[in-house]
Amino acid sequence: MATVLESLIVPRASTLPASLTISPIAASSVSSFSARRLPRFGGLRARPSFATRSFGSVSPIPSSGSRIARRGGLVVCEAQDTAVEVAAVTDANWQSLVLDSEFPVLVEFWAPWCGPCRMIHPIIDELAKQYAGKLKCYKVNTDESPSVATRYGIRSIPTVIIFRNGEKKDAVIGAVPKSTLTTSIEKFL
Repeated sequence: MATVLESLIVPRASTLPASLTISPIAASSVSSFSARRLPRFGGLRARPSFATRSFGSVSPIPSSGSRIARRGGLVVCEAQDTAVEVAAVTDANWQSLVLDSEFPVLVEFWAPWCGPCRMIHPIIDELAKQYAGKLKCYKVNTDESPSVATRYGIRSIPTVIIFRNGEKKDAVIGAVPKSTLTTSIEKFL
């Protein structure tokens, strides 16, 4: 598309016959497009080669009258620094991580093909961050660890179970709001 605009010749409003009128907005926008190239899109990636910028920091634009020749920016996601990874539990480590824990434990039973499970994942991540040091949060893939799901009678997912001292204390079935899970957690802290 940039090539087409480069070869397009658009007369200025001053060179048109007097009988033909063009609105000032249309004339100025067309002539300004013919005089410059459209910016190229280089993708969304962070490039550490900028001399004045570093990852996660913002540098002020120089106040001198010079015009910046290159348009672009540094795209960095800082969410990984604050995210809490909810660990997966399997049949092999269920006893040591959940039943023998000195803290209350929240366990989410889920499967990769389950839409409501994907909706509740961010909520579980938020709760893990919010209750860090007071509550342990884990997730169990019911396709990979069916014996744990069968032992606790998991018939629908997502199901969130809270354990304390190795005993099942509460269960919440379905994709529920964060407030519902928070109320359930607060009972056992």
